[in-house]
Amino acid sequence: MRLAAVDAAAARANLSPGQNLSDARALVPELELREIDRAYIGQVFSDFADWHSNASPIVAVHPDVAPYGDLILDITGVTHLFGGEAKMLALLVGRLRALGFAISGAIADTVGAAWALSHFAPNSIVPEGGIEAALAPLPVVGLRLDDAVVAGLNQMGLKTIGQLYGRDRRALQARFGAGLITRLDQALGRIEERITPRIPIAEYYAERRFAEPIGFMDDVLMTARDLAVQLGLTLEAEALGAQTFHLFLYRVDHKVMNLTVNAGRATRDPNHIAQLFVHRSERLEGEYDAGFGIDMIRLAASSVAEVESTQLGAFEVRDGAQDLDRLYDRMTSRLGPLALVRNKFVNSHVPERAVKLEPVIARTVDDPGALPDPDLRRPLRLLPQPEPINVLAEVPDGPPMRMVWRRIAYRILKASGPERIEAEWWRSGRNLEVLLPPQAREERGDPRDDSPKRKQAPAEPEHVSKLEAFDPLTTVRDYYIIEDDGGRRFWIFRIGLYGAAETPRWFLHGFFS
Repeated sequence: MRLAAVDAAAARANLSPGQNLSDARALVPELELREIDRAYIGQVFSDFADWHSNASPIVAVHPDVAPYGDLILDITGVTHLFGGEAKMLALLVGRLRALGFAISGAIADTVGAAWALSHFAPNSIVPEGGIEAALAPLPVVGLRLDDAVVAGLNQMGLKTIGQLYGRDRRALQARFGAGLITRLDQALGRIEERITPRIPIAEYYAERRFAEPIGFMDDVLMTARDLAVQLGLTLEAEALGAQTFHLFLYRVDHKVMNLTVNAGRATRDPNHIAQLFVHRSERLEGEYDAGFGIDMIRLAASSVAEVESTQLGAFEVRDGAQDLDRLYDRMTSRLGPLALVRNKFVNSHVPERAVKLEPVIARTVDDPGALPDPDLRRPLRLLPQPEPINVLAEVPDGPPMRMVWRRIAYRILKASGPERIEAEWWRSGRNLEVLLPPQAREERGDPRDDSPKRKQAPAEPEHVSKLEAFDPLTTVRDYYIIEDDGGRRFWIFRIGLYGAAETPRWFLHGFFS
């Protein structure tokens, strides 16, 4: 066990991070220890990292060494706002030191080079094309290698990164693994190393900084309306609109609040954008907390699409659905994106698979081949799962004359059918399931679906829930429309045929009236 961090009193007693716990206790017998909570520190550091998006739109936490401690900013195209790379680095490092943090930083063309320089050559700024020379004198541990690999390299006399240049790559890989070559190539820029931004990337945004922090929600919404006007003009200049808008509130205590709204259609109407945030703020109620104040607000747009330059409002379209789309946006802003869904037809003959639910503000293109056949008669109400019934018929394969459902008997006067429906061939032997909205796919997934479509595209848009199966082996059903002596009409089906090894079973699936 080792010390992860020490306070000022422990430092004065010659204790340091990384020191063996036994040695520390020998030096300071009355040492008070607390177990480190790495998950909590990682979450706090991630929230703190979001605050740096006021300097760069692309901010990420680098988890290779630890889930906290290493912060990456992509400053491409933003250094001129700070007077150059040197002034930007001095500003970012200086303001963190003023808050009491121990920090070092560096600027380079690659993530690996910047990490190595920030740890072993702080405050370095590598000019374009100078990565090899800058990394050459640094120790090999700067390549973010495992301790075992570093120890092996040191035993061979390879203590600096420059000593790896020009050596036999196959020999190095054979002895130390492919990770060494990969890290070296990433640092030198031969292999691209991508980062995952914590905050959505937006090419179009407008922001406002305040001389004095603000705190009231009304002031935030007024500022959002002004920023919506600026953002709308920027989008209009390029004949664009957006469906997703993000409002970032930067607090003086170095935290960021993010409010996101979605529109049913791409828009740049400032009034509509601002009104969406008004509805969204109503959902916050007591959750809104400005802390010690907000010193900067940024409004960003994503999911950008082309919009006609003659558009006068958010829903100036020719399909007659302007009022409906405006209503959808208001309802989803107040109630949430999954509060309002629509039925979307799916290309399947199985009734419970023929429709899925998707949010109206995230609608996808309808499949023309999935539209139902108007000549087919379907019930108004479909049960989520067919329920077993007891049926009595005059002849084995004839229509039923009597039905018992939920311990209630129904005398059948009329019947039509059968209509034979078979399951998709790739779902043979699968449980019958019900389609759900796309959002459920992200949370649960469906590893059982091995259809050809899934094999070609693992991230298929349709997702099914795990309902209890009533017959996992059946692929054929014979459906009947029946009417009882009270005028009630049911949709029932039979599984199996009379005379087979197993007795056929009947199920109720829907109601016509």
